[in-house]
Parts: sequence; C-alpha cells; structure tokens
Amino acid sequence: MYLSPLQLSSNSQILMSGDVVVNEGAAIAPGAILQADLGSRISIAAGACIGMGVILHAREGNLQIEAGVILGAGVLVVGAGTIGANACIGAGTTLIDPCIDQMQIIPAGSLIGDTSRQAAAEATAAAPTSPETPEATTPPVDRPIEPIEPPQPPQTPPQTAPETATEPPESTAAEPPQPGETPTILYGQAHINRLLGTLFPHRQAFNRSDENGQTLSGGSG
Repeated sequence: MYLSPLQLSSNSQILMSGDVVVNEGAAIAPGAILQADLGSRISIAAGACIGMGVILHAREGNLQIEAGVILGAGVLVVGAGTIGANACIGAGTTLIDPCIDQMQIIPAGSLIGDTSRQAAAEATAAAPTSPETPEATTPPVDRPIEPIEPPQPPQTPPQTAPETATEPPESTAAEPPQPGETPTILYGQAHINRLLGTLFPHRQAFNRSDENGQTLSGGSG
C-alpha cells in the first residue's frame, strides 16, 4: 500500500474540544486534534506520545489512551475503545472503535475496526447464487492430447484353398507280379524263331520260299 509522505503542519496549536483529560506526563505534537462528543470522554495517560496531526474523536463512549502508547503522525482514532499500554500504532493508521492489546504493534497505513466492510463482505459471501449468475467453475487442467487411432477393419481368418486329392504319378515301370498271379510273358519274333528252330531243326526244309515269294513244300527223303 502506497502512503503519501506526511506534510508538516503549519498549525502549531493543539485543538481540544469536549471532555478531554490529558496527563501532565503525556506528550502531544503540534497539529493534534482532540475532540469528544457530548457524553463521551478522551483520556490520555502519562507517558503517551501523540504524533503530529493525530486526530482523536471520541463518540458514543470513552476513548482511553493508556500509559506509554505511541501514536504515529497522521493517525485517526474514531469511536470508543481502549489502546493498551505501550502499544505502537504506525503512521497513517485508521482505528475505528479500537480494542488494541498491550504491547501490540500496528503497521503503518493499516485499517482496523471497519465492521461495515466486513459485514458487506459476509453478506456477499452468504448471498445465494442467482440462476442468472453462472457459478464459478474450476478451469480445466491441460492434459496431453492422445492421438486417436483410426478404426481398424475386422480381421478375417485367412482362407485356405480346398485340398485337392493329388493323384500319385503313374509309374512307368511295370509293377512286380503279386503272389498268386501268373506272369504274362511277352516274347519277340526273334525269340519265337529261335524257339521254333530249336524245336523243329528241319523247319527250313519244309518252308522254303522261291524267288517269286511262293512257299514250296517238300517231303522228307
């Protein structure tokens, strides 16, 4: 909080109005204003130090400044209450109906006792949410976007080609004869001629051909 620098007052007088009681051991700087409304009182104990330009306004009760209290320059105290002994109030502070404990330190530029603002804040917090007023929503948390995979077509089981009966290759070689079967023997013409020559050694004498290709038959001698 920014505080403008305090300007020295050209008024060297101390203004008192109403029922104001100041102890002889209290110190009051020039420019202080001490005012008590009708029915109220300001009491300043011994050893209190009232800074330059301090305003004390007692209303609706008594305002008591106990011994050893230090009020910084430009402090404003309004209402009724007590500032405890040896308390220190920073410059430019505003106290409304003060209730300051002993030895308490208030930072400069503070505002204490403003119940009107607290009541307004509590009323705002307790007010129901209007249907026209959108409720505050929590901002969404950034999350990494996951890539969307394209849909995969349904997988069909691989079709197998129908099994074809493979016929065994025909064997070119003659199968051996099975037991109990009579083998078929094929003889060539030359083999037959040799067999006939063996069985009929005189076959050529009976079968002769002439030059014209005619077969001549002859009897044995």
